[in-house]
Amino acid sequence: MTNALARCAPAVLSLFRLVYGLLFAAYGTRTIFDWPVRSPVRVEFGSWPGWYAGVIEIVAGLLIAGGLFTRAAAFVASGQMAVAYFWQHQPRALWPVADPPAGNGGSLSILFCFGFFLLVFLGGGRYSFDALPILGSKRRQ
Repeated sequence: MTNALARCAPAVLSLFRLVYGLLFAAYGTRTIFDWPVRSPVRVEFGSWPGWYAGVIEIVAGLLIAGGLFTRAAAFVASGQMAVAYFWQHQPRALWPVADPPAGNGGSLSILFCFGFFLLVFLGGGRYSFDALPILGSKRRQ
């Protein structure tokens, strides 16, 4: 069974990267464009830090989803989520597993942070733009 699962690993890594990147980009479009659903907070053009966070989420999310510059984009996205957790969530309460006042509501930031951190080390996978020979990748991931 281990061998069968190992054969599927490249495809599953690419699927993980695609889904994680698109979800991250969707949070950015929600923040900036109120799409696909309305943002609970109004963010004005150029306002710090919300608007810039939305831009990072859109750009990094789309790069990660496509597997283009995956490691660099994932590094930026992971760092953004770490900053979001420690600036916005951790000061509210100790535990991230519940919304305030019982918890700090930071579970999603933690999940995105560590999911992207994993992609920093694993890369975009076999089915990504990073793996195309024309972009300089000599080895298969």
